[in-house]
Amino acid sequence: MADPTGFLKYTHRELPKRRPVELRVRDWNEVYEDFDERIVRRQATRCMDCGIPFCHNGCPLGNLIPEWNDLVRRGRWRDAIERLHATNNFPDFTGRLCPAPCEPACVLGINQDPVTIKQIELEIIDRAFEEGWVRPLPPDRLTGKTVAVVGSGPAGLAAAQQLTRAGHSVTVFERADRIGGLLRYGIPEFKMEKRHLNRRLEQMQQEGTEFRTNVNVGVDIAADQLRAEFDAVVLAGGATAWRELPIPGRELDGIHQAMEYLPWANRVQEGDDVLGPDGQPPITAKGKRVVIIGGGDTGADCLGTVHRQGAISVHQFEIMPRPPDTRAESTPWPTYPLMYRVSAAHEEGGERVFSVNTEEFVGRNGHVTGLRGHEVRMENGRFVKVEGTDFELGADLVLLAMGFVGPEKEGLLTDLGVEFTDRGNVARGDDFSTSVPGVFVAGDMGRGQSLIVWAIAEGRAAAAAVDRYLMGSSALPVPIKATTAPQR
Repeated sequence: MADPTGFLKYTHRELPKRRPVELRVRDWNEVYEDFDERIVRRQATRCMDCGIPFCHNGCPLGNLIPEWNDLVRRGRWRDAIERLHATNNFPDFTGRLCPAPCEPACVLGINQDPVTIKQIELEIIDRAFEEGWVRPLPPDRLTGKTVAVVGSGPAGLAAAQQLTRAGHSVTVFERADRIGGLLRYGIPEFKMEKRHLNRRLEQMQQEGTEFRTNVNVGVDIAADQLRAEFDAVVLAGGATAWRELPIPGRELDGIHQAMEYLPWANRVQEGDDVLGPDGQPPITAKGKRVVIIGGGDTGADCLGTVHRQGAISVHQFEIMPRPPDTRAESTPWPTYPLMYRVSAAHEEGGERVFSVNTEEFVGRNGHVTGLRGHEVRMENGRFVKVEGTDFELGADLVLLAMGFVGPEKEGLLTDLGVEFTDRGNVARGDDFSTSVPGVFVAGDMGRGQSLIVWAIAEGRAAAAAVDRYLMGSSALPVPIKATTAPQR
């Protein structure tokens, strides 16, 4: 059990330091410095091993948080990674990218700072790789069943790894030239260096998972052919249809969706030959006045990227009002709190502007030169213009980071004939099955835009459902919160 006085002895929450801004914006390496093992174990000692661990409910994967916290406290790192891997295929991803809904659900967080759950998770998995404890786990025997997984983001990779380990022959299809989905081309290098992704893919290949890149299923392989060649199909292509901003001037050059912009920076880090004569990728912020429209994680990814490319000014617009500095009353413990947050990218510079709406882009010779906007306030659930607040701001590059509205329907989904929800996501039953027999869906394609931890949880749950469909029963574990597939 936990040290019953640990939270009394160590009252302060400690996290690794971020590298100095003036240094880290000159490279693309991850922003955090190494964390002393003694501090990690001290932070793990703060965990109270609550009788009712609300952190379990905060985590979609149902991670056994108090168990591996106590193992870290006692220095039993190898046992800790066993407990962590029992519920999470990729803690090396979630430990870097997840917003950690487990932490605001921590009981200690009622009247103190919560346990540093996410950081402890990351320290466990990084140490496990360093010590060589993370090894391939190929199946003892093959079932003779074949499964196609369409999409290689976190949901698809989790489903593929689980199904491969269950003995099925799994092929992952990816339309891009590399495996990883948003992990590869959406997440900037400074948030997760791609070596972490590559070593997981190597593990999966050694376990028997087959990866096929540059294959756009529905175009290069017809939907009927896919169903004929495989005993089951898992749709895990994500919610890739981005939200548009249909205002005057949108057709001007220099206005791009975030996912038109971010992949180029990642390709440069991969070593691809994409630089032009000026030494810059096709879309770059170097020497430009940049406006980012959207205040979420994708907007922050764009922000950190434009800093490293050398933008001369950056404004980030958010239509919602500025959140409070502490937990809002509307999101009481143990829910995920609405509150003002400063990411590493925000710390690096730029101006964050809340309660503002962009109403028109302006340009010259077909290229954007600025935008016109105004402040807004919320009235009866609607945004209302604040009169007298009109402004114009110069911009050479505008990035739209306003989220995604669902999966792309044309092609594979329409050819398969799957049904959709009112929100445009792929409809599914409690067992993650679609309206088409033998076809299942996991992650954002069925759930809508969500968190990486939900994607992995649903990939695991869908894998168990596919295994049961193929074999009549399944021993694959299912995350408690993903036992049913909510329709949204």
